[in-house]
Amino acid sequence: MDVVAGVLVAIVAVLHMFFAYLEMVAWKTPRAQEAFGTTPQQAEETAVLAANQGLYNLFVAFGLWWGVFAEGDVGFAFRCIFLGFVIVAGAFGALTVSRRILLVQSAPAAVALAVVLLAH
Repeated sequence: MDVVAGVLVAIVAVLHMFFAYLEMVAWKTPRAQEAFGTTPQQAEETAVLAANQGLYNLFVAFGLWWGVFAEGDVGFAFRCIFLGFVIVAGAFGALTVSRRILLVQSAPAAVALAVVLLAH
């Protein structure tokens, strides 16, 4: 069960690395504009803000990876804390931006957190 938990946490970490890539590197591309529902003009005007948001997503991914590879209580704590951050951020995004964020961001983190807790 702990291996499954680790894999699920890793999936959430990879998702956040992908979000960071879209926000920091590919923000002005058609793919990112489609994903985030922005126009080319909006993408141009918000590129710096998106890059900042992407950096935070990298921090989240780093914490999740730490949780995957750290042993014992430290790994468990990192997994729980950073998955909790993802769930809360996704819920806030769902309330303020798009309900789709709940499915894309919070749901995978909630499933991973449930398995982490069960495995512990």
